[in-house]
Amino acid sequence: MTALQTIILLTLLAGLAIPLGAVIANQASFKSILFANELQHFIVAFGGGALLSAVALVLVPEGSHHLSLLASALCFSLGALVFMGLDILQAKLKTSASQLLAMLADFIPESLALGATFSINPQMAILLAVLIALQNIPEGFNAFDELKKTSPYSSFKIIVIFLLFSLLGPLSGVTGYLWLVDSPELLSVIMLFASGGILYTVFQDIAPQVPLKNHYFPPMGAVCGFLLGMLGYMMTM
Repeated sequence: MTALQTIILLTLLAGLAIPLGAVIANQASFKSILFANELQHFIVAFGGGALLSAVALVLVPEGSHHLSLLASALCFSLGALVFMGLDILQAKLKTSASQLLAMLADFIPESLALGATFSINPQMAILLAVLIALQNIPEGFNAFDELKKTSPYSSFKIIVIFLLFSLLGPLSGVTGYLWLVDSPELLSVIMLFASGGILYTVFQDIAPQVPLKNHYFPPMGAVCGFLLGMLGYMMTM
């Protein structure tokens, strides 16, 4: 299998985690309310842990290699500010797809980074693909739940839409591989920009959803998600 074919496969599998999350959310609706709530909180926390591990173990260490301290800080801060701006805009527009937009805002730059990283460090790119998939499952879960409650679309139509969005992964990955591999500075900018945005998203949207009164299991999802990323990182060293 060629490098390009591998990148397409990795990003496609990572993208398919989005409709997979939607399918899980659709099935979870048949469970008891108590279990569904606890399961949903655990899944949200797991995605948050995976996101944090992607930032701490892949995106920031790799992204800071080719930029100065000041440039790294500026790119990271700009990412957080832009995601905050998107959050404010979504609140003003009162859109029913805020979770979906936030998910795509993570998925596209991460797929670009995956494609460009593959030519430099294939093992790190594979780890990044796993982390993207792990975060896309709970994000797909939440986005499906939001659209189901606030839009007229049927479950089937939402899942089909998510399937189409998953194709943005291969498109972004191939773009990163073909055009960013020879621009390490630009790749670093994208990685750090995405890191700042992801960190903002974790503490603005994901972490507040985790607490559940009289239940202590859901926060362990964050620990499990980060632990899985940490073990994968150690295996690539």
